[in-house]
Amino acid sequence: MTVIVFGSINIDLVATVSRLPLPGETLLGRDFFQAPGGKGANQAVALARLGIPTQMVGRIGADNFGAELVKSLQASGVQTENVFVDQTVSSGVAAIAVDDAGENQIIVIPGANGCVNQDDVERLSRLLPQASALLLQFEIPMSAVVAAARAATEVGVRVILDPAPAQSHVPDELYQLVDIITPNELEASQLVGFSVTGAESAKKAALQLRQRGVKNAIVKLGAQGVVCATSNETFFVPAFPVDAVDTVAAGDAFNGGLAAALSEGLSLHQAAIWGAAAGALAATKPGAQPSLPDRTTFDAFLKERGMMRRLKCEG
Repeated sequence: MTVIVFGSINIDLVATVSRLPLPGETLLGRDFFQAPGGKGANQAVALARLGIPTQMVGRIGADNFGAELVKSLQASGVQTENVFVDQTVSSGVAAIAVDDAGENQIIVIPGANGCVNQDDVERLSRLLPQASALLLQFEIPMSAVVAAARAATEVGVRVILDPAPAQSHVPDELYQLVDIITPNELEASQLVGFSVTGAESAKKAALQLRQRGVKNAIVKLGAQGVVCATSNETFFVPAFPVDAVDTVAAGDAFNGGLAAALSEGLSLHQAAIWGAAAGALAATKPGAQPSLPDRTTFDAFLKERGMMRRLKCEG
């Protein structure tokens, strides 16, 4: 069955500079590149590259960026028939300055992403009967996220929510509609109102999220691993040690790996391992979508670490 991603599609415009500019200051940059991004699109690409039939539902503008973004999704195997071209606004853009220390300044113009509405939810709803899961994030209006989760729940489709960018105010109803929530430490801290900095506080946060109605909570701890809380158990999955180059999109890769494993019938524990592996691989390459692994690379990574046999035994 298909996995559907309902969310943002952006173009990232990145300039590198020796230091970030002061207010009113003009600096000469060193390098410039543009790359496809947006948490929704990143997660769709992560899934498709792992061989999972994937539909992207979202919006782009009627501009060159929009056309480029659709081509990029298609090149990774994502089905884009339900990406709507909005004639009234630009495509989503992130203008990013990065200095030599790795610090950055980012200006995000939501563009078409900010116009996602009930019309898009209705297009999504027509696809849901053929779907095994729906992936959501917070880079489109919250009203659309809640409506999409509601539509998926009504037809028994698993809802996986990546609550990013971090939000402190999430509608109570949304928690009740989510099967799996996957915040990182910062996002978990915003959701629960206390600092999440390691496994113990992550466990506490995950249990609190379950108390709000989420069926399963997974808190991503970066290089430390992930903490998972279900109705039956709380468990920890360690991270795969790698030489990290760039952690951009590692969280999106995690969600892609997680959803891919579940779509293939693996357990949540096995899916968390897949997510950790995909996230680790993404951290070894620069960029967002360019860093997301294909299935051959992914399977080889697990096999090298003895995980393929272990997963088969657990299955």
